Amino acid sequence: MSTAKIDAPVSLWRDRRFRRFWAGQSVSEFGDRISELALPLIAVTALSASANQVAWLTALIWTPNLLAILLGAWVDRRVRKRRLMVLADLVRGAVLLSLPVAYLLDAVSLGQLYVVALLTGTAAVLFNTAYPPFFAQLVPRASYVEANSKLSASRSMSHVVGPAAGGGLIQALTAPVAVIVDALSYLASAFLVGRIPLDESPGGVDAGTGPSLLRRAREGMTYVARHPVLRAGLGCAATVNFFTFVAGSGLVVLFANRDLDLSAGAIGLVLGIGSTGALLGAVIAPRVSRRIGVGRSILVGAVLFPAPIAIAASAGGPLWARVGALAAAEFLSGVGVMLFDVNLNSLQTSVIPDAMRSRVAGAFSTVNYGMRPIGAVVGGLLATGWGLRATLLVGAAGGVLSLFWLLSSPIPRIRSLDPENATVPCADADADNGLTLDRPQA
Repeated sequence: MSTAKIDAPVSLWRDRRFRRFWAGQSVSEFGDRISELALPLIAVTALSASANQVAWLTALIWTPNLLAILLGAWVDRRVRKRRLMVLADLVRGAVLLSLPVAYLLDAVSLGQLYVVALLTGTAAVLFNTAYPPFFAQLVPRASYVEANSKLSASRSMSHVVGPAAGGGLIQALTAPVAVIVDALSYLASAFLVGRIPLDESPGGVDAGTGPSLLRRAREGMTYVARHPVLRAGLGCAATVNFFTFVAGSGLVVLFANRDLDLSAGAIGLVLGIGSTGALLGAVIAPRVSRRIGVGRSILVGAVLFPAPIAIAASAGGPLWARVGALAAAEFLSGVGVMLFDVNLNSLQTSVIPDAMRSRVAGAFSTVNYGMRPIGAVVGGLLATGWGLRATLLVGAAGGVLSLFWLLSSPIPRIRSLDPENATVPCADADADNGLTLDRPQA
């Protein structure tokens, strides 16, 4: 049983350092919603890009995640993780600012858009691999769930408000000029994160000594594979990501338009309702985890995230029934994904040692996010051969299968992240994390 000192719960509303970080993340999340609309619109409207070219634009944003395992191994050797996060924000801001400049010079090209997508995606991976050790030092262990809830709530709120605000800006200023807002949001994030007073303990080594990059990357993946909590969490997340991308949002929109005969306005309303579900899920995640436990909250989220896709697939009848079924599916799925993400992210933060955080984050990103483009390709093939309804049902059923990764792991018995009164040690003898687990029934 762990004898580590217990972090006393602290209200993050009174934590100036966290508030500053939260503000930076919130600003950049709202900016991202603008670029998510603006980049494909620039390709389509200004450059007359084909559907295949737009698909490549999306793929290039995710492609750097395939190298996240190597980048995470490199980041773990750096002591100052905050500097890397600030650098990532500055790079994204500068790269995005190149678009309005090129637009004013009448020099925007598809090649430039591809470079912007690749560089911003790479900078995002750098930020995300440096983030876990920074977060663990910034937030007390007892406040992990609350902190992730607040950060997820901001992300969900950006999906509720951001698309409408972004659409208005793009219509008023044109897409290339509207990108300036997202660029400035990254500069604001860099300023706020850079001013957070944090004494970063040496979690890495700047010198070139020690194991090679490939060996450190392999150590990160091996650690995940051998740790019962991390292995189950990655298997579950990768499985649910694969199948939810099989039934990806693009296919849902296509299904709503072609099979359900819904207008663009009705589809927009449905997606907005779905975003409010995610906001609600982020807000209630700490309360749910306190009531039923962190592990069981993850189980509920793993089912509630993909299963409602089946509701959408079964939609039919009059207009109100079609809209209602699709809205209910989006809303419930939004609640589920936040219950899953908030609690799983908090649990993973609590079990990963400081010296491994970026390597583990890189391994997770490579496998977990690597499933997304594969799932999307499979979904397109299934939709072509079997039809949209059948493909959505495959996504729902396959996503629920992710539950089996959790059932055979210690995760369902993990009650809280508080090391006090831990009754059952973690199944990995090398990972005495002091989690509070439910006592097995006789």
